[in-house]
Amino acid sequence: MHGITGGDWWRGAAIYELYVQSFADGNGDGLGDLAGVRERLPYLAALGIDAIWFTPWYPSPKSDAGYDVADYRAIDPAFGTLADADALIAEAHAHGIRTIVDIVPNHSSDRHLWFQAALAAAPGSAERDRFWFRPGRGAGGDLPPNNWQSIFGGPAWTRVAAPDGTPGEWYLHLFAPQQPDFNWANPEVRAEFEAVLRFWFDRGVDGIRIDSGALLTKDPRLPDLGPETAPGDQPPYTDRDDVHDIYRGWRAVASQYPGRVLIGEIWLADAARLARYLSPDELHTVFNFPYLCCPWDAAPLREVIDSTLAFHAPVGAPPTWVLSNHDVDRHVSRYGRADTSFGLDRRDHSQPVDVELGTRRARAAALLTMALPGSVYLYQGEELGLWEVEDIPDERRQDPIWSRTAGADPGRDGCRVPLPWAGLEPPFGFSPAGATAQPWLPQPKEWRELTVETQTGDPDSMLELYRAALRLRRTEPALGDGPMRWLPSPPGVLAFTRTDPSAVSGDPSAVSGNSSGVSGNSSGVSGALSCVANLSPAPVALPAHTAVLLTSAPLDNGLLPPDTTAWLRT
Repeated sequence: MHGITGGDWWRGAAIYELYVQSFADGNGDGLGDLAGVRERLPYLAALGIDAIWFTPWYPSPKSDAGYDVADYRAIDPAFGTLADADALIAEAHAHGIRTIVDIVPNHSSDRHLWFQAALAAAPGSAERDRFWFRPGRGAGGDLPPNNWQSIFGGPAWTRVAAPDGTPGEWYLHLFAPQQPDFNWANPEVRAEFEAVLRFWFDRGVDGIRIDSGALLTKDPRLPDLGPETAPGDQPPYTDRDDVHDIYRGWRAVASQYPGRVLIGEIWLADAARLARYLSPDELHTVFNFPYLCCPWDAAPLREVIDSTLAFHAPVGAPPTWVLSNHDVDRHVSRYGRADTSFGLDRRDHSQPVDVELGTRRARAAALLTMALPGSVYLYQGEELGLWEVEDIPDERRQDPIWSRTAGADPGRDGCRVPLPWAGLEPPFGFSPAGATAQPWLPQPKEWRELTVETQTGDPDSMLELYRAALRLRRTEPALGDGPMRWLPSPPGVLAFTRTDPSAVSGDPSAVSGNSSGVSGNSSGVSGALSCVANLSPAPVALPAHTAVLLTSAPLDNGLLPPDTTAWLRT
């Protein structure tokens, strides 16, 4: 792991997001489970990852695919048992793979014991104070307490009935009605989640990924949202200053367990405010969503890379890089559209997708991403080149975003389709032989060309490209955490040099320039590695090098073709 040991393993790690119910089905019920994961651990070890981030594996009614948690200290019976999780953590460690679990602190399931107690309690009770219960407005309290809208569509408030059946108070849910928001001003809530962290750290978990990390605290006045937020105004439920007190408490807990890491899902456009979460007494890393959302275009990509490095540098935190996850369209499809950018507020499945072009760009993007300094996150199936499944029948869709927007937003089901492992027909080895239950989401028949079985051993496959890149990433001291330096390059080309941090002296800051071709390594350090990504429409010459280590597509008479990335020994 790039010479990184002890508490700093996460600074340059390759972390694999594993969406449990879509990874591998061990018992034939059509849902992935921990038995399926344990069976496939040798595959993950051979892939070359350093850690697995598990999406929520807790008991849940699945109103939001597990992000509605009913019990933070147990395993969903559909996935297995707590003993299965303990065995999985231990077996993963035996394979050299660390474990990261997902904690959902903004909200619980409406089946959580606390919320059930709140429903049974009277207005103003201690039980209700753990959530956001408020009387309604208007005659008879028939209107919600304010005009906030759910992120999933529709009002952010749902009314409950009093014990006698008459309409009662309203409760806040920034997501689905089945996901009531916790009141983080309540000390009980803070103490409970710090205890949950200790519970999982005590079981050997190596890290915590924090879902919707900027949303926890709310303005206690619960003001209406105006048409626009004035400059300097603090949003009433996003990135409030008091959220940092929570993460300082979490960091104090994590610091009691050597080698543990806190990772934030923080969707913020303001880099300066995002950097506050990386203070030395708060989170270790945060996800880099501007990079994920960036179009396949050299100029904005370079701008995002520079901005990312700039706001991480003052706090000494490593950047993170990610192309896909369980909430966004898979990047093979995004890069095959005319508009290659992405935003959560504009999932557009009306654009045609050139899968061949998207796959070529995805291969190039993988090498570009894995060469950048810091840690990299891979979403399960991207190593197979899976595309977004856009034609799921309406009756098979599961995502509440789709249902709550009446289909206006296609939702996230298309990136959550179960993986294809082997065979020529669905379920492609996702479920064991003889299983009668269908996978919980339908798999395209065309994925027969993308199974693990088909791609293994094929040097031109996406899977073997990922294996080769991750293998080099582990063995090359220059890759992972450490400095980078831009190389002069023509428009449409991104070129930079990585050097072994132990061999670097002087200023590693970025430099830029333009020329008719890519200039050679100017670091003056032997054994440096250069990455050249050609996003232009024409082939370009490579800089001076002693060896070509890896390319995302074959060279064209020594030139780097369009939508191709090369790793070079320079």
